[in-house]
Amino acid sequence: MALLTMENISKSFFGKPANEDVSLTVEKGEIHALLGENGAGKTTLMNILYGIYQKDGGRILWKGEELNLDSPRQALTRRIGMVHQHFMLVPTLSVSENITLGMKSPGYPFTRRRELNASIRSLSDKYGLEIDPEAMVRDLSVGEEQRVEIVKLLYRDAELLILDEPTAVLTPRETELFFDVLRRLKKEGHAVILITHRIPEVLAVTDSISILRDGRKVSELKTSETDARELSRLMIGRDLAPPAIRKDNSSFSKRAAGLELRHLSSSGKNGNILKDINLCLKAGEVLGIAGVDGNGQKDLAECIAGLKKASEGRIFLKGEDISGMRSGERFKRGLAYISDDRHHDGLVLDMNLEENYTLNSQLRKSFSRKGFILTRRRRESVETAVREFAIKTESTTSKIGLLSGGNQQKLILARELHNNPDVVIAFQPTRGLDIGASEFTRQQLIRLRDMGSSIVLISTDLEEVRTLSDRVSVMFEGRLSEPVENSDHMNMDRIGQLMAGHNFKEAAE
Repeated sequence: MALLTMENISKSFFGKPANEDVSLTVEKGEIHALLGENGAGKTTLMNILYGIYQKDGGRILWKGEELNLDSPRQALTRRIGMVHQHFMLVPTLSVSENITLGMKSPGYPFTRRRELNASIRSLSDKYGLEIDPEAMVRDLSVGEEQRVEIVKLLYRDAELLILDEPTAVLTPRETELFFDVLRRLKKEGHAVILITHRIPEVLAVTDSISILRDGRKVSELKTSETDARELSRLMIGRDLAPPAIRKDNSSFSKRAAGLELRHLSSSGKNGNILKDINLCLKAGEVLGIAGVDGNGQKDLAECIAGLKKASEGRIFLKGEDISGMRSGERFKRGLAYISDDRHHDGLVLDMNLEENYTLNSQLRKSFSRKGFILTRRRRESVETAVREFAIKTESTTSKIGLLSGGNQQKLILARELHNNPDVVIAFQPTRGLDIGASEFTRQQLIRLRDMGSSIVLISTDLEEVRTLSDRVSVMFEGRLSEPVENSDHMNMDRIGQLMAGHNFKEAAE
């Protein structure tokens, strides 16, 4: 008897199907991937299982018994737990208080917190989750917050764990540790449903895969009997076209500089964050900057974009010193910035598509005249962007927060690349995107490169950097290594060692 069976599940929102006759089976001690592009219906299906949404049709069997859940609380009583993509912890409470929140603990109402902390430590040690029950959630890293969410479910004795895009905000090292946790859970007999669009991770850790496309299940197969090419084709309905890499870089030396940084430094509470950064990026060139998150990449991107003031050094855009200019002035002069955090830096989630697309309308001559916004022209422009960038939305007046991550990112690309900027700072441009949206994003960067734009690609995805870049540098503890030419003979082991900090000082000097 299967642990979980979902039969012919259907769900519609405002007459539009999100799931159509989707069936799913999960066994005890199995890691099952729910694979599909953003907007394919994966999270909707699991929200139905977790009691957040009510199904329109079909039935759910839990250990052979039909199940109808009205709330997540009911799901937890049946030992079904879910960790959402955006964590639901209270930052002003401790780890222990978050884990036991809403529960009647031993000694209630006088909670014996010391005993609870010991129990939580024992549980976290058992699964290698390494959390401190006494730490405040506001002081945790993203990876630590995720571990707290998992312990919270295990503390409630969850038998099935649903994990929604669990690696979207993790570093490569945190992802490796997370996979070790999944393998321990499986060994202990827990079942896991992994909602994801990342094919390499599916192949690395799962036993079976269900693939959704446009709300329907298109295939179910064993992980051991498939490969990345088949999975990508099933996900998006076609083969991916790999982006072209420029083969001849010899002409760069003759081109004008698009972006130049001279001895750029920035300071923080604990000293310098950026340390004497120098680079010269030619027109029509992509410079890839690899490195593990948290080594100064955010400061570098924001200093170039004018969102943060550098403590030392100069920034030149097409030969003009823009060091003292505000971000708006830099934008007018042909600089575009694609942030790594679209929810906090790139979009206003309560505003609609048109409003988000035209956030900087006052800076665009095509949208304004003598300080007044040209409403009709602005609306026509956003409708064109929705069509050309294949943004899936009911209307340009729909709230941006209701769109999938891929469609949100497409809107940011359409907005930032609207006037074919001379220099683009692309910081983690495909983070959290499925393969179709990632392919589209990379194609847009290549299009601009071929038109003569200079692109700084900052990414923790080493394969992305290798695929798109003409030259590659590594950032470590606020320093930038000398760039190396991207070729078939580029020493990727050396790049990886620099990312880990091995001999970096010598290489960066």
